[in-house]
Amino acid sequence: MSFDTQPIKTRFAKTFAGEGKVHVIRAPGRVNLIGEHTDYNDGFVFPMAIEPHVIIACRARTDGKVRLASTYKQGDIAEFSINEHLSPGNPRWANYSKGVAAGLIAAGIPLVGMDALLDNTLPVGGGLSSSAAIEVGTAQALLALAGEKMDPMRIALIAQKAEHEFANVPCGIMDQTIVAKGQVGNAMLLDCRDLSTTFIPIDPNELRVVVVNSMVKHELSGGEYRERREQCEAGVAHFRKADANVKALRDVSMQQVNAAKATLPDVIFRRCRHVVGENARATAFADLLVKKQYDEAGKLMVESHNSLRDDYEVSVKELDFLVETAMGIKGVYGSRMTGGGFGGCTVSLVQPRAVAPFTAEILKAYQGKYHINAGVFATTATDGASVLE
Repeated sequence: MSFDTQPIKTRFAKTFAGEGKVHVIRAPGRVNLIGEHTDYNDGFVFPMAIEPHVIIACRARTDGKVRLASTYKQGDIAEFSINEHLSPGNPRWANYSKGVAAGLIAAGIPLVGMDALLDNTLPVGGGLSSSAAIEVGTAQALLALAGEKMDPMRIALIAQKAEHEFANVPCGIMDQTIVAKGQVGNAMLLDCRDLSTTFIPIDPNELRVVVVNSMVKHELSGGEYRERREQCEAGVAHFRKADANVKALRDVSMQQVNAAKATLPDVIFRRCRHVVGENARATAFADLLVKKQYDEAGKLMVESHNSLRDDYEVSVKELDFLVETAMGIKGVYGSRMTGGGFGGCTVSLVQPRAVAPFTAEILKAYQGKYHINAGVFATTATDGASVLE
């Protein structure tokens, strides 16, 4: 993929006075094809980096100050100093970048100050990981200005820590890993326990990934995410009583879950059933894509959505409608909600020739049902975050 960096550089020049070399960094969003709410349970996920992205134009400063501007928050410039103790504050949107700066300092990177302008083509709150793109993109920007490089997995871990401590979102490692390590033309099966990755080709001549944004917004720091983590931990505590080797729901079989139905509270049982089933679906899905058994892979996507709706209870009626509608359109292999839930997007595997009719039909149906104009885009798998120039 090629990008015209001149528009962001022009806007940067209008936002920040001064001279010096301007670097441009691209950090993609991500869509998770399957494996939802498994990452913080030491499980398997199957994301890919997508074409919508965060672009950062940046220039070094000599006074240690970091000034952040965003085309999404026009006129709002956040400022902090790398020479002072960093802690979360206002504006909240700057905490993602501030947390990454704190992590790089703690890692011993000799940072310099920075002026940076962020431009985001990802829908905020759409579940396509704009936060991870900002975090990993900020890391690449600060490293570029310091003349340093870092292993992408280490960047991902620093970005995850920033989200935990500065945005107060106890996320897993999936988003930051795919944003940092994505490979063009491939999705990634990630083992969230040992952080090993397997790249699986997504042939654009045979498959297109179509994302539909419901335009229903959500805030994952609102408590529902944390509540489900705690429910999973309650499940782990139950199974650990019988087997001290159980460290996470990754270590539990479906047979064990079903056997515990009578002794677990119903809500904990259903949360465990989703996670254990979703881990199995994620690994099976990867195998099916390798074998190009797209119909069977699509069925697993629908099973995943139904489990997220009924057992994990993170879907909403708009997402359910989009999935049901998608599965009635010719040329669609599978569809499901993607991301944390409570709004956001669906993802569908679609035959290339069916993308245009799919888009027209899904837009018409959603507008007719909810009087909302959905956002729809087809994407291929792209590279992870990188310095463009």
